[in-house]
Amino acid sequence: MTVPLPLDSFARLPRLLRATLVEGLSTGIDRIAEAAAPTHAFLRQQWFAAAVAAYGGPARTLTVHAEDHPVLALPIVPVGPAIFGMATVPGCYWPFRSFPLAGDAGSEVLEAALDTLARHVRALRVGPVYDGDAAVAPLVDAARSRGWAVLSRPVAASFLLDMAAAQAEGTWPRNSTLRKNRFHEKHLGEHGALDWRFLSGADWPAAFDDLAAVEQASWVASDTDGSDAKFTTAGHGAFWRAAAADPVLAAMFRAALLTVDGKPAAFSFDMDTGTLKYAIANSYDPAFGKHSPGKLLYYRNLVDALGRGITQVDWGAGDSGYKRTIGAAEGPAIRDWLLLRPGWPAALAPLVRRVWQAR
Repeated sequence: MTVPLPLDSFARLPRLLRATLVEGLSTGIDRIAEAAAPTHAFLRQQWFAAAVAAYGGPARTLTVHAEDHPVLALPIVPVGPAIFGMATVPGCYWPFRSFPLAGDAGSEVLEAALDTLARHVRALRVGPVYDGDAAVAPLVDAARSRGWAVLSRPVAASFLLDMAAAQAEGTWPRNSTLRKNRFHEKHLGEHGALDWRFLSGADWPAAFDDLAAVEQASWVASDTDGSDAKFTTAGHGAFWRAAAADPVLAAMFRAALLTVDGKPAAFSFDMDTGTLKYAIANSYDPAFGKHSPGKLLYYRNLVDALGRGITQVDWGAGDSGYKRTIGAAEGPAIRDWLLLRPGWPAALAPLVRRVWQAR
């Protein structure tokens, strides 16, 4: 009688890997994004296509297949003088600039990607991203193991709101906060009829015009050159309108909008991925500022999100005052990464570090 050997008695053969760099944005990006960490589900082909259209290209995509299954997609665009041979991962200013990596990819996938990348670029910039990013953190580890020089520079701290935990403790939102909000809503209503709306899916891209109207009336338009506005023509509006062409992304895009007598007065724009909400932008018309329309709106927005199963809000960086007031706590650091390929680019790391970190 033949006794079968246990499976663990056989040597596990390495997976067959195939890494290629192609012109343009690979059609396989969406498939990999769907197999990536839920936090990275928005890193779809149209996300990168919108970034290239809005901020420049041309794009190429490094892809890795394991046993004919796509497991990594690294879109890149050239950056800086051509003589430096530097590339960067395209994206919008927020929530971060990472790339899709299947959850079961393994270190050998990243090593294969780096070996192929080294034949085409001298340096790769990735970021800003959070410490511990699901794709960039293992890429950095693999780069070190393959002889790449790895540089980083801090950008800011992030802020996270755990709504589920705060509500379980009975501390969010506080009754005192709700009373104050009702008081402000009552007086805000003296300006005209209030309408609170929640936007998603089919509302895009047309609804971006309402958000842009609020920005045009805000301090961003009056006190700056307007280039940091998120939805105007002078700002990042082209990106978001192009990204919304993907119905999967459009379904992730959410906004709360307050109008007063039909006029857009405040908005809060977010992107939902699973149970996590990325708070992308919010603004209000200062004509109504005395009654805190922005605060009233984002509390309504968060309560609505909690009812839809959102448990955590990523507020990103900057303006920690109101974020802490809401209940957010400091989260992972945000930083930029610069990878210099083995050889003379890596040997120049000390010099590059001084120049890069001084910028």
